[in-house]
Amino acid sequence: MFLCKLHSPEDVSVGGGVYAHSSLLPISLAWESFGISNGARNLTEMRTRVAKYRVQREDRTADYTIGCILLEQPFFLPQEAWIPIPSDWKANIVQGRGYDLTTEPGLTLWNRLQSSLATVPAVHEGRPQYGEPVLTFPRLGQGSFRVLVTDAYQRRCALTSERTLPALDAAHIKPYSESGLHLVSNGILFRRDLHALFDKGYITITPTMHVEVSRRIKEEFENGRDYYRLHGGTMRLPADPADRPSPEFLEWHNTNVYRG
Repeated sequence: MFLCKLHSPEDVSVGGGVYAHSSLLPISLAWESFGISNGARNLTEMRTRVAKYRVQREDRTADYTIGCILLEQPFFLPQEAWIPIPSDWKANIVQGRGYDLTTEPGLTLWNRLQSSLATVPAVHEGRPQYGEPVLTFPRLGQGSFRVLVTDAYQRRCALTSERTLPALDAAHIKPYSESGLHLVSNGILFRRDLHALFDKGYITITPTMHVEVSRRIKEEFENGRDYYRLHGGTMRLPADPADRPSPEFLEWHNTNVYRG
């Protein structure tokens, strides 16, 4: 659980969410991934807000890097349910502080959070209740899925090793519209043209992690030489086995999407 506090002297927590990931992202990618969930109405307003905290003078053409903390299941407390922060919080803390929720003062903080959340019915609608503190991984949204997949593949296309970030996309193996989940194991980082071909079934990845390119590209477009060079090759895999494509999802794509 990640709580957010107001600036001093308003030493209270007013909301938070479940921590999913942190990353350093170009500000354009942060906006593309999360939009108004960044807390601004558009990218221009977001840049204006970020500029207040940057040492360098604002350059409207620079796609500078910002630190991003990804929160899922966000909640906002009404003022009467704001939570006083623990007394050991120091004014010079700028990067946050962690608490053990089974001992003081974390235990009291957790209990107050439970009471405050109980006053906000909308927080619980369709979502798991917050009971005893346990280590768990939050359900990802589309924005967090994109960032986690991008980082899992070390910001390189799984087929070409392309590293130009604006040209890369996090693709679902089994689409969300087909009940595919926002899981890293249901994602692959592709160059954008390869993402489009994957979604339309012109290329696929087999459960053995080999690339197959459909004959339909040549039949329908009388082209595709650059894509056929990928046929039979293997894809780059994330270092963490848990992030690698699920054979189950790949089998689904081979059966239901790939044109052969």
